[in-house]
Amino acid sequence: MLRVKDIEFSYHKEVTIQKTNFSVEKGTNVAIIGESGCGKSTLLKLIYGLYDLNEGQIFWNEIEVLGPKYNLIPGMDFMKYLAQDFDLMPYITVAENVGKYLSNMFPEKKWERVSELLEIVEMSDFANVKAKNLSGGQMQRVAIARVLALEPEVLLLDEPFSHIDNFRKNSLRRKLFAYLKEKKITCIVATHDSTDVLSFADDVIVMQQGRVIEQGSPKEVYHHPKNSYIASLFGDVNELEIEGKRHLVFPHQLKIVAESDLKVTVLNSYFRGNLYLIEAQYDQGILFFESQQEFPNATELFLMISR
Repeated sequence: MLRVKDIEFSYHKEVTIQKTNFSVEKGTNVAIIGESGCGKSTLLKLIYGLYDLNEGQIFWNEIEVLGPKYNLIPGMDFMKYLAQDFDLMPYITVAENVGKYLSNMFPEKKWERVSELLEIVEMSDFANVKAKNLSGGQMQRVAIARVLALEPEVLLLDEPFSHIDNFRKNSLRRKLFAYLKEKKITCIVATHDSTDVLSFADDVIVMQQGRVIEQGSPKEVYHHPKNSYIASLFGDVNELEIEGKRHLVFPHQLKIVAESDLKVTVLNSYFRGNLYLIEAQYDQGILFFESQQEFPNATELFLMISR
C-alpha cells in the first residue's frame, strides 16, 4: 500500500502541495485530475522521491520514500516515473532504448522482454528505428515501454497519452491497463483526459490549488460531484437553480419535453458525430444540452432534468 501522510511541499515561498493525505491499495490504478498548475505533476515527483518534503511522510508498504537529501540518485528502485519529456536516447534504436536497463547476461530473454513490451505499445514495426526519427507520439509509446521493462511495483505516469493520436490512444490504453492489472502493478496517472479516469481508473483523486479535495471511485465522483469545479473536469456542466435548489447537470442529463418550467432559446448547434451539443439561452444565462437533431437558431424548447 502507498500511504501519503500530511505532506507539504514548496518550490520557493509559496506552498505548492498543502497538507495532503491519501492511500492507494496495491494493484490499483489511480487517476489524479485537476486543472493545470494544481500540483498533479509535483505530487508524482514527491511520491517518486525527486524532491524533499517540507513536512509529512510517504510510505510504500513499510519503506519510507526519501528525497535527494538521503539518496545520492533521487528516486526509489521499486518505482518508475515517466515524465512528460520522455528522456529517450536519440541515437540508439527503439529496441535498445526499451532494453537499456535490462541485463545483458541472458540476451535471448532480454530481447523477448523487449519484443513483448513493444507489442503492448504497438511499436514492434519500429524496433530498429533510431529514436530521433520518431514522432512525439511514437516517442511517448517507447517511453512507456521502457519504464515497464524492469516491471516496477509502482508506476507513475504524467500525462502518458498526451502526444498520441486518438485512433491509437484507446487501443493503447486498453492494452496497457490490462497488462498492469495482470501484473498487479500499482499505477498512478496524472491526467487531464476524463477517458483515463472513467474507463480505466479504480480510484480518482481530485486536486485544486495544491490540495486533494476529493477521492473516490470514478462513478461516485462523476455522478455526485461536490462542486462545479469537480464536475467541469469531466466536460461541460450546467449550474441550474430550480425551486431554490442548485443543481449540477451534465448536458446529457437534460431532455427535451413538451412543456416544463425550464424554457430555452437555441443559440448554436455543434455537431459531435453521434449527436449535437446545443447551446441555449434561458432566464438565468447560458446552458448546454445534447440532442440527436440540430435545431435552427432562435428555436424555443422546454427541458427537464433526467438523471
